[in-house]
Amino acid sequence: MEAHVGAPLGLDRMTAAFGVSEMVDENMANAARVHAVENGEDLAGFTMIAFGGAAPLHAGRLAQKLGVERFLVPPGAGVGSAIGFLRAPFSFEATRSSYMRLSDHSASAAKQVLTELADEATTFVRGCAPAAQIAHEARAYMRYVGQGWEIPVDFGPEDAAEPTRKRCLALFEAAYSALFGRIVDGVDVEVTSWAVKAATPLPQVDRVAAYVDAGAMPESAAREVFDPGLGEVVAAATAAREAVVPGQRITGPAMITERETTVVVPAGFNAAMRADGTIEVTRDRRMQEAAE
Repeated sequence: MEAHVGAPLGLDRMTAAFGVSEMVDENMANAARVHAVENGEDLAGFTMIAFGGAAPLHAGRLAQKLGVERFLVPPGAGVGSAIGFLRAPFSFEATRSSYMRLSDHSASAAKQVLTELADEATTFVRGCAPAAQIAHEARAYMRYVGQGWEIPVDFGPEDAAEPTRKRCLALFEAAYSALFGRIVDGVDVEVTSWAVKAATPLPQVDRVAAYVDAGAMPESAAREVFDPGLGEVVAAATAAREAVVPGQRITGPAMITERETTVVVPAGFNAAMRADGTIEVTRDRRMQEAAE
């Protein structure tokens, strides 16, 4: 079998594997770019959080492609979705299609829809947490008449209580301008659907203390790995996550292994263990500046 890997394309095994991996990473990176453009954001200013069994393997390459300076790999990242499911607050979002044009807007009709959706969502959450405090978030999906897609427009408690035409238009224009930098004059606005989410409070989050430098991570034998950013095989230091203590660090190219996954630290990045057990991987700006 190995002798025929990549044979139809005339590629050796390493090049074929690199091509497959690069297509996967580029598809994920492009999806992130599209999402950022649609929401008017610059990904370079964000921190990536990698969870799921494969995410720590790909996060470093995605950071390179997206210009992200920092990503985090929390403890238990390989089963992060399960941990998040167990720790997440109870919530339910009720939605309803209820078409309205602002030129013929009825504040009372809009308020009735939001009230009914809030009651529906609250009833569901009460079944999970009868005595818990419940907060609500209201949203309308709106667009200019003639557009093929909507944008989400968030309503505060006061807005949901009195969803007047003037207030709905102001909220829409603020959201549209934030996304696209301008509004369109002289075109009517329409609401296609409404949504209300009811949720119990998020658990209190304690601020993680800054870690004190504790030297280098205890490394095992280096391994040869293909670095897609460099396009060549490099010697990567390896460290077992369970043997790392807060404050210890490692310089890429490196791999931090654990039972569920492996954190790949690309060349040009450094990794350190934070006080809460999270691995923080940051771009080495000094190496980048030296290369430039």
